[in-house]
Amino acid sequence: MTHSPNHPLTSVLDLADPALRPLDGPRDLRSAYPLMHELRPHLASEAEFVARVERMGAQGYRLVGAFDGSMLVALAGYRLQENLVYGTFLYVDDLVTSEASRGGQWGARLLRALDRVGRAEGCARLVLDTGLANSRAQRFYFREGLYSGALRFQKLLDTH
Repeated sequence: MTHSPNHPLTSVLDLADPALRPLDGPRDLRSAYPLMHELRPHLASEAEFVARVERMGAQGYRLVGAFDGSMLVALAGYRLQENLVYGTFLYVDDLVTSEASRGGQWGARLLRALDRVGRAEGCARLVLDTGLANSRAQRFYFREGLYSGALRFQKLLDTH
């Protein structure tokens, strides 16, 4: 189940970090594609990315961008959810900083902003997944106060 926000996202972000803002129009999404493509290289085109984000937006998916001046240097995609395991929680689908801007604390700033959004929405947790082999990301998440709480299992389904 996906929740719609009770509080304006912009005000939650603006109060704490003016370098962050929601990315929500087609122009914003097109500008975010090159950066998201660094994280998700399987996205074949800008048009596919925009269409998928717009479709996921109907399910509560939101993007937040981090700007160094006028340049988009990092972004996070998230949604509010509820399940029987966690209750209400904020799920981080995507978190990426451009290669040139890594080490500049952009990911940490985005996680702090998402923490504020989750708290404002009454979420019990902030949850994200990362690959088992992605030790660099795991070290970053530990430094940012996240801990490993589950091991996800999956099975690829042949749909052809």
